Amino acid sequence: MDVGALYSLSGEVAVVTGAGRGIGEGIARVLASAGASVVLAARRTAEIEAVAKSIREEGGQAIAVTTDVTDDDSVEALARAARDEFGRLDIWVNNAGGSPIQAPLVDLPREEWDANLRLNLTSVWVCTVIASRHLEEGGRILNISSKAGETPVIGSGHYSAAKAGVNSMTKTFAKELGPRIRVNCIMPGAVPTEIMMKALRLEEKDLPALEKNLRLPAGRLGTPEDLGAAALFLVSRASDWVTGEVISVAGGM
Repeated sequence: MDVGALYSLSGEVAVVTGAGRGIGEGIARVLASAGASVVLAARRTAEIEAVAKSIREEGGQAIAVTTDVTDDDSVEALARAARDEFGRLDIWVNNAGGSPIQAPLVDLPREEWDANLRLNLTSVWVCTVIASRHLEEGGRILNISSKAGETPVIGSGHYSAAKAGVNSMTKTFAKELGPRIRVNCIMPGAVPTEIMMKALRLEEKDLPALEKNLRLPAGRLGTPEDLGAAALFLVSRASDWVTGEVISVAGGM
């Protein structure tokens, strides 16, 4: 058995939303290193252009497409851009999301609830529907959820609700789109990205204490590369018999 071939994405094309930083950037870099041509999507043009440039300088193929995942036309344009540039579309990673606002549910403004659901749940539905129309036979969709989707987090009930919805929707899409398309989901744990740091009001100096308090069996906080490695498994041939799964990648949290 050629183990390397199981994880090779050579000749394939992957869209990664929210790819300008944090987990999305980590996933995009790992997929590119496995041979995929990557299409980096986010609202912050400068960030995704910088990541795309870095990937190309390292010998990979990457383009940046400014995208608002809460806008249907923008998502459709993203899918078309991927096919126009590289001629096909094989993998779609729904990573864009986040919620820097913390408040008890009873105090949360209605507009924040609506905005959160639009970004963290509705956009995943929209992206998956549109991606399903453009993906090749044997395509793969990977959703990035959160451990908050199964564990209550005081002050982030709105975010937890959205991510729980993503977990459920993953299983439904897997049944509806299979066997033509596989759909899976990763729930990251404590990965100190910009969004997590803002949401928990943390600074770099606070991370050693957080790591100690969490007492993770893995012994450390996560990194974007950890999530990239898990994503590679779920979008590669190595996981051909895996679909409809919601997998925790959280250091044992």
